[in-house]
Amino acid sequence: MNAETVNPQILALAGVFQAAELVRQAASHGAWSGFAATASLESLFRLEAETPEEIYGDRKRLRLGLETLIGVLSGEAEHQLPLQCAVTLLQLEKKFLRHPAMMEAVGEGLDRISSETAALEPHEREDAQAEQVAELYTKTVSTLTPRVVVNGNPQYLHNPRNVNWIRSLLFSGLRSAVLWEQLGGGRFNLLFGRKRLLRQAEAALQG
Repeated sequence: MNAETVNPQILALAGVFQAAELVRQAASHGAWSGFAATASLESLFRLEAETPEEIYGDRKRLRLGLETLIGVLSGEAEHQLPLQCAVTLLQLEKKFLRHPAMMEAVGEGLDRISSETAALEPHEREDAQAEQVAELYTKTVSTLTPRVVVNGNPQYLHNPRNVNWIRSLLFSGLRSAVLWEQLGGGRFNLLFGRKRLLRQAEAALQG
């Protein structure tokens, strides 16, 4: 299956589950897949992009999300935590879209962060962006309900860098949830289209 025949909905949904799985990794282990996390963080700054390919680039950058989504749709028990996180993000997305002033503030904030960190070296830039995005998340999205409850090891949940990345990754998951909605995704698809979504996710992973 080539890029043209992959349903963009499945890639947007994979973006949600990638963020959710990265949050689980950070909260439970204090470390996470850097390749996938970079893709998720960078997606926040591609505000004018309209397709998953433009937002994430190569589909390989969504591999973790597709694998997690396949695990969830296959009923694998070890994916329960990312599933809970992803469901909350999809619920939160609907609340977020009802707050145009907040959406505007988020867009302006992300533009500012992108400009202020552009000259930094990649590793320094990512941590700086994560710190500023986390602050923006705290001032905006975290005031909405339902709030995302992140469970994990207290040692890692009290580490400032981990917390910054967790909040940034949640933000990226919300960004993917918005895209999922814009592309026509919804609760009906998840509730009654599980087998179809599984086939699409497997095809996208193999492509």
